[in-house]
Amino acid sequence: MENFKLAAKTFAGLEPVLAKEIKAIGGINVQEGRRIVFYEGDYELVYKSNYFLRSALRVLREIAVFQFKDIDQFYLRCKEVNWLKYMAVNQSFMINSTVSESKEFRNTMFASLKVKDAIADYFRGKTGNRPNVDTASPDLFIQVHISRNTCTLSLDSSGESLHKRGYRASQGKAPLNEVLAAGMILISGWDGSTDFIDPMCGSGTLPIEAAMIAQNIAPGRFRKSYAFENWPGYNQELFEKVKAPQNIKVFTKKIYASDISRENILVAQTNARRARVFSSIEFQHSDMKNLAVDTTNATIMINPPYGERLVQENLNELYAMIGQQLKYHYAGNTAWILTSSKEYLKNIGLKPTEKMTLFNGALECTFTSYPLFSGKRVNQ
Repeated sequence: MENFKLAAKTFAGLEPVLAKEIKAIGGINVQEGRRIVFYEGDYELVYKSNYFLRSALRVLREIAVFQFKDIDQFYLRCKEVNWLKYMAVNQSFMINSTVSESKEFRNTMFASLKVKDAIADYFRGKTGNRPNVDTASPDLFIQVHISRNTCTLSLDSSGESLHKRGYRASQGKAPLNEVLAAGMILISGWDGSTDFIDPMCGSGTLPIEAAMIAQNIAPGRFRKSYAFENWPGYNQELFEKVKAPQNIKVFTKKIYASDISRENILVAQTNARRARVFSSIEFQHSDMKNLAVDTTNATIMINPPYGERLVQENLNELYAMIGQQLKYHYAGNTAWILTSSKEYLKNIGLKPTEKMTLFNGALECTFTSYPLFSGKRVNQ
């Protein structure tokens, strides 16, 4: 099978875990970029990438890279692409462009317009007709990346972002992105061999993603469609073969999920049922200050309010309470906290061992690890 140049997009900070995932499914020449991982593979790997990668937002197949001097040359280079190899005239398409440091293109809409014109003129010249643009539900998604005077044209094999797993029926007020949640769990190294605790679970993203990891349930299992299914040469039999091995692991530990909001717990339970992991998660309606789980070697993961999208008073007190609970009730475990509020994080009052930057949407966050010891640590 022919190999393509592929690229998987992700959030800043998740590149190393995504690169590891790509290597595990057979990607070759894997190289980390910024919010992207480049690699090579065939059609089967395109299917696997979309179905199995937990920390990827979308998977792109490069179809052309060229340099241009001006707008006219850009248009001609786009028109030179053999578009009939990638789409039929009766298929609809949409274009998404990103532009950086370009004198010729001041905005992304103009870049998209020029590519659209080139595709339309190419098909008119070849067939006498032109494909339609459809921004709502296109057959093909075309990605245009312009950096200075270099353009990369790619086919988006995913369509809708891969964080849309297909199990979420509803969400809370500030839901955690599924790709970010899975990436956090993969960074922590948790693999289902110990307990997992989320005392502020919201709509349940962290415990659900943890349960799927623990049982080896593919993140694409409940998703209805991918853009690559509309590509010429799509092999449904091969895709069914990719999806066939279930390899579901038996999970013998516990995942504990609780929240102060009864409404959040009901939403989380609904989402867990849809993901078919409800029996692996022990839900509880509880304030964290009243919660105590008797376990050791567990991973505790908390995504507390930041004071950004959710307005909550006394966040200093909230973070201090989290620190107190962890210190006095969870010795022998490891806690991870994600927050954009570095000032509030100081109120945790524990000594971190790891600290890294992740992004929750546009919010720059700190993802911090705390080993929880019994008794007092002696300062050297």
